[in-house]
Amino acid sequence: MKRYIELPLIAAAIFMAAVSCSSGKTTYTPDTETVLRNPLNGWVMYLRRDWDENFWENSGYDAIPTSEGGTVKVSDYANTAYVRTSWASFEPEEGKYAWKDPDSRLNKLFRSILDRGIKLSFRIVVDGRDQRQNTPDYVFDVGAEYFTSKVGKNTVRSPYPDDPVFQEKYSRFIEALAAEYNDIDKVDFIDAYGLGKWGEGHSLIYKDPTKNSEVMAWITGLYARTFTEIPLVINYHRLIGEPSKDGWGPVSKVSEGLIEQAIGNGYSLRHDAFGMNGYYQDWEKAFAAKWNYKRPVIFEGGWITAAHHRYWVDPSGEYREGHSEDVRKGEFKAAEEAHVNMMDLRVNDEVRSWFGQEFDLVKRFISEGGYRLYPTWVKAPSKASGSISVEYEWENLGWGYCPVNIPQWNWRYTVGFALLDGNGNPVKKWESEKTDLSTWLKGNTYDYADTLSLDGVTPGKYTLATALVDRKKDLEPGLDAAVEPSRKSGRWIIVKKITVR
Repeated sequence: MKRYIELPLIAAAIFMAAVSCSSGKTTYTPDTETVLRNPLNGWVMYLRRDWDENFWENSGYDAIPTSEGGTVKVSDYANTAYVRTSWASFEPEEGKYAWKDPDSRLNKLFRSILDRGIKLSFRIVVDGRDQRQNTPDYVFDVGAEYFTSKVGKNTVRSPYPDDPVFQEKYSRFIEALAAEYNDIDKVDFIDAYGLGKWGEGHSLIYKDPTKNSEVMAWITGLYARTFTEIPLVINYHRLIGEPSKDGWGPVSKVSEGLIEQAIGNGYSLRHDAFGMNGYYQDWEKAFAAKWNYKRPVIFEGGWITAAHHRYWVDPSGEYREGHSEDVRKGEFKAAEEAHVNMMDLRVNDEVRSWFGQEFDLVKRFISEGGYRLYPTWVKAPSKASGSISVEYEWENLGWGYCPVNIPQWNWRYTVGFALLDGNGNPVKKWESEKTDLSTWLKGNTYDYADTLSLDGVTPGKYTLATALVDRKKDLEPGLDAAVEPSRKSGRWIIVKKITVR
């Protein structure tokens, strides 16, 4: 697999760009293989709530066999690590936060992820049915009302989501969490609802079932207020917020309105049961289609192909018993239809099935899924005085889209240009105010023209470069483009040598 490399000097890249220049135009061949470390894009790996920093070795994730022979590291393919865990694991006692304790399991686990260049993602579960007690005891001890359920021999307490004491304590916890993790360099997205069984947003038990809209407004407003930099997602399904007992039933009359209430608070979309055709039905497909290219969609596969899930009874009739590769193919098909930006590898059996049986689909999603942007050509003069006139064209190879339109990103990424000195350092940078990356869809090309002022640039020889820059970080390259590493200086894409007079 090709890996991202940084060239200390730009001479080789200049040579490669010059080879493809014709009549002032530099053309590029897209890189369709390299794993691009871009936000809200690519593969997600899952972590069990009881894993620690040694799971890479203990789980075999550093040596996963593939269907092509040999082994790979899961961390070489995943951009994001999704942690679905409990409020109690983050805050076992009031004000005692796991991320502040360097000896805590979660702290060590998170550091091992970030050290590999992978970003974090969370879903925080408060309901303990079918699991363990997910809300810390102190919440109930200070007066939050609750209901009980049996998990094995244990009785666990779960809060009513419309209880004011629960909401007060949960709000303080989320505010503290945001103080640490409202950081786009650490966190890719937050699955920011987490109510109901397994945090999936169904089978809620309220004190007052008519409060579902008020609860939605409270929790989505809380996350939107505290996590201003991090994309927020909600599990979209036909029973969201519904007080049903088992999470199964006809389409709720309020589901669409509740989810769109969350979208109105800046949320994007995620679904927990792709490929599980008894759950991911026409309603879910139509809802995703309605929001395609307006909000990104994140995929989670539904079936667990270990023995306790009988995936071969799926109503599609396409999954054979003993053939988990059938599930992988069904999930991939559903992901393509929904134009998802991210897919999940899940854990253990699913990871081994993806790599060991359908490694070609893993690589296909890298090359075809999500967003994968590259410049097809850039035209610029070799000499300039006063300004540089540039023309350029970009293309998206992926079936998803680059969601610069979501509130948390607020068009922070755009096309930019720079003049690099002989050491590859920018001496002047420009941003395009014409490009909107969220409109770049597969099958089209997008061309622009800009005039770059040379005010303040000392006459001399430079290298013109382009990139997808970050407006919040002084126009430094913020997204990786799908261009061969040999055509780059760091994350800048070499256009040509240029003399400023």
